Amino acid sequence: MAFLRALIYQVFLAVTVIPYAFACLLWAPLPLHRRYRLTVGWPRLAIWGAKVILGIRWQVKGWENLPDAPVVLLSKHQSAWETLFFAAHMPRNVCFVYKRELHRIPFFGWGLALLRMIPIDRAKGRDAVDQVIRVGKQRLSEGRWPLLFPEGTRIPPGKAGRYKMGGTLLATAAQVPVIPIALNAGECWPKHAFVKKPGMVTVSIGPAILTEGRKAAEVNREVEAWIEGEMRVLNPERYGGA
Repeated sequence: MAFLRALIYQVFLAVTVIPYAFACLLWAPLPLHRRYRLTVGWPRLAIWGAKVILGIRWQVKGWENLPDAPVVLLSKHQSAWETLFFAAHMPRNVCFVYKRELHRIPFFGWGLALLRMIPIDRAKGRDAVDQVIRVGKQRLSEGRWPLLFPEGTRIPPGKAGRYKMGGTLLATAAQVPVIPIALNAGECWPKHAFVKKPGMVTVSIGPAILTEGRKAAEVNREVEAWIEGEMRVLNPERYGGA
């Protein structure tokens, strides 16, 4: 039954993303804020489909920690679920930092490219970080929220990767707060897994971490401490009951 549900969901994604991609091309002349709201209709549909077809429900702790002001969002990354969720349900337009090669993916990449986020060439090393800061400042000035996964890749539940400083370098350069986010989507949607598990995903939004007069490394340590501490609250069984 779980395999059948997963198969139905993959078909659901495929048959909905194709017309959405062509629609993205049709509404490309519209202002960016309207294009964004129309385009993220597909991630919203994908999150809805995951709930209805796969039984993956969700809840959010800490909505009140999101200010009506410029911030940089730094989140735990366990699955593809949260990339869909953030695009669909954040109160402001989010700008992901991602590898430019994603633009080459048929249909999905077309819509992504039209949203003017923060694509980078990872092979350029330090130049890529400079690009995150430069373009990220532009996006903040447009009223959008840059969103980065500081571990850089999806990390299995119960594990932690090295927290890179691209997000805190941007936040300290722009002198805006960081909002740390912990989540446990990997419990239901494991990395590279075709079959997903029904259950409740919790997204926990932490209090703002101020950056004025602080070094990026110091802020980064505070972000890591909050996220990894909150992960032990969300799933203590993964950490020996800590």
